[in-house]
Amino acid sequence: MIVKKVEEKKQWETLLSNCKEKTFLDSWNWGNFEKSMGKKMWRLGLFENDKLKAVGLIIKIKAKRGNFLFLPHGPTGIFKNYKAKEEGFELFLDKIKEIAQKEKDIDFIRIAPIWKRNEGNRKIFKNNNLKQAPIHKHPELTWELDLTPSKKNLLMDMRKTTRYLIRKGRDNKDLEIVKKDDSKEIETYNKLYQKTANRHDFVPFSLKYLKNEFSAFNKDNEVLIFLAKYKGEVISAAMIIFWSGIGFYHQGASIRKYSKIPTSYLLQWEAIKEAKKRGCDRYNFWGIAPTDNPDHPWHGLTKFKKGFGGRKVEYVKTQDYSLSFKYYFTYLVERIRKYKRGL
Repeated sequence: MIVKKVEEKKQWETLLSNCKEKTFLDSWNWGNFEKSMGKKMWRLGLFENDKLKAVGLIIKIKAKRGNFLFLPHGPTGIFKNYKAKEEGFELFLDKIKEIAQKEKDIDFIRIAPIWKRNEGNRKIFKNNNLKQAPIHKHPELTWELDLTPSKKNLLMDMRKTTRYLIRKGRDNKDLEIVKKDDSKEIETYNKLYQKTANRHDFVPFSLKYLKNEFSAFNKDNEVLIFLAKYKGEVISAAMIIFWSGIGFYHQGASIRKYSKIPTSYLLQWEAIKEAKKRGCDRYNFWGIAPTDNPDHPWHGLTKFKKGFGGRKVEYVKTQDYSLSFKYYFTYLVERIRKYKRGL
């Protein structure tokens, strides 16, 4: 087996179409997005007898606390057993170390696995001298809905309150959900998004980030902006990505002006129906809180997501591989940051 660059989009996407454990962060278009944001990136593939077996997108992140190579939700592939998986991972890690050596300014390697959280998968990272990262960049715990049942059964499996609010929203003649594939609507979404960030005290993505993410997936008809309008005013919105048979609720925003109008519930139901219409067999609500603690910053959002039915999916926690003493400064800074955020 050997790890080398993958040059063809079709080859990359074909492999991923046959993988169960994956997210849009593995996609070819996410690599295009990272490139559009000025990031240096490498698309690596594990080959066995010239056949692609696994892929991983490597992104160079420059930060004051330390530069690192980041592998989001990977490596992703099809492995016969844990032994083959570990052998493949070792080859990936060696290749990433090689890239780090050539870059000369890399302090550590960070990997956010898409592997399920079990002893076998954890052991692979431990055996290769990786340690749990002090903070995560992408979800390690998500909420996922099986879309194979009928729409009627999906509604029946929801929390009673969620089902009621969807029907209440549907019966409200002043409430309308519209779907847009026009990049101009990113401006509309961003206005709500900035207000949401101010309300919940988090650092929002830039308008450039939102526009480039939308553009990267819009070229292949893999993204839509959903807008909830009440009496003609947009009061809730979401960016939904449809990729490789999965719908992803990645970005959401709302204002409190009409808090008693169940716009977010109806909007999510319309997004779920759209995913089902496109042939998706899963709907990923993205990250949720690890506990039911009402003081957790994500408690309300988690309760909202779980109301639609589904199950939690836990991934191996984000892992780090140190390459310099500067990493330990980074580790301390990120531990403090995590504590302050209440995460």
